[in-house]
This record gives sequence, structure tokens and C-alpha cells, in this order.
Amino acid sequence: MQEGIIKFVQCFTKKDSVVVSDVLLFWRSVFYRNGLIGRNSQLYGGAAYGNLSQRLSPYDCPVNKRRFLISGSQTSGLEVVASEHFSVVVECYPDRNFVVAEGPVAPSSESMTHGVLYDIDNSLRFVFHAHCPHIWHMAELFGIPATSPAVEYGTVEMTREVFRLFSETDVFDKRIFCMGGHQDGVVTFGRTAEEAGFAMLKYFVRY
Repeated sequence: MQEGIIKFVQCFTKKDSVVVSDVLLFWRSVFYRNGLIGRNSQLYGGAAYGNLSQRLSPYDCPVNKRRFLISGSQTSGLEVVASEHFSVVVECYPDRNFVVAEGPVAPSSESMTHGVLYDIDNSLRFVFHAHCPHIWHMAELFGIPATSPAVEYGTVEMTREVFRLFSETDVFDKRIFCMGGHQDGVVTFGRTAEEAGFAMLKYFVRY
């Protein structure tokens, strides 16, 4: 079981606080209440699962330096969170397996996947990673693009798979993909929090 393990090399600077928007906290609450993020002692070796992020201005930064706020490592099991449970990824280099971050807590183990999405499309402002067995197992029936089952989360190979999905599938239009090698892992993204959130919920309530 490797859930929650940070696989990238990071340069992390401890800071007392970061600023978290109300909209990110709202959607984090929605996902928690519906079990899309959280912690279950019977699942994933008891590790917390899921994470949410939001791009930060300025938005004209070059790739690898598009700052984003992301939930901290292993904080998804908390019912109530605040600014001390988030981190800011300042730089992200998927090809080098390297992340620069700062904040009260280390960033999520999925930070590179979030970072590569923001690098692919500069219009994106939110990325949500949930765990949903229903969506994950029904991905083919729902027509949801999926990464290779041979590729694990939080790796350079996963970021390459995300690039592949954007070049070979309709993932850009659907705003959702499943992580074939990461049990129950589902990622949505959007230009607004609502776009990213409802991309998940429309399949969550299906059937």
C-alpha cells in the first residue's frame, strides 16, 4: 500500500500560514461530506485520500512556475480544515520529479499531477483529485479517459500519461479522467471551481 506517500523530491520551506479562498474550502467540504476525500480505516491502509488545488496569480507565469495552493499531505481525513492545512507549490518540474513548496504543511503527494495540468492549460484554475470506486470502475462505460493501469500516482510516468490523454483523448472537453494505476483515483479540472466540481458530481450521481 502506497497511498499518501510522497514520491517526488521536494524543497519545502516552512511558513506559518497561507491564504485559502472560501470557494476552495467550500468544495473541499462538499467532497468530504460525500466521501470523495477523507480517511477510512478499512481502505487504502487507513491513509487519507484526495486533494484539491487552486491556481494563484499572477497567471502569466511560465510553465513550471505556475503557483498553486494545494491541500497538505494527509490532511484529507480532517473534517474541518483551515489555512494551516494547505501548502503553496511555487515551482513544479514533473520531468525532474522535483517540487518547490512552502507553507505550514508539506504539499499533497499528488502535487505533480496538479502541476502538469496547470502547465498544459493556462486557463485552468482548479484541480480536484477524489477517490470514487463507482466512477473508477465504471470509467469505460461512462466513456471517461483513463491513464495506464501500469502507471502509479505521483510519478513522472503519471505526468506523461496526463500529457498523453490530452493529445489522444477528449479529456479536455470532459474535464475528467481516471487514474488506471491508482485505485479509485479520479481527477477533474476546470476554469472555475464549479466547472471542476460538477465535472465530478455529474458522474458521482450517475446510475
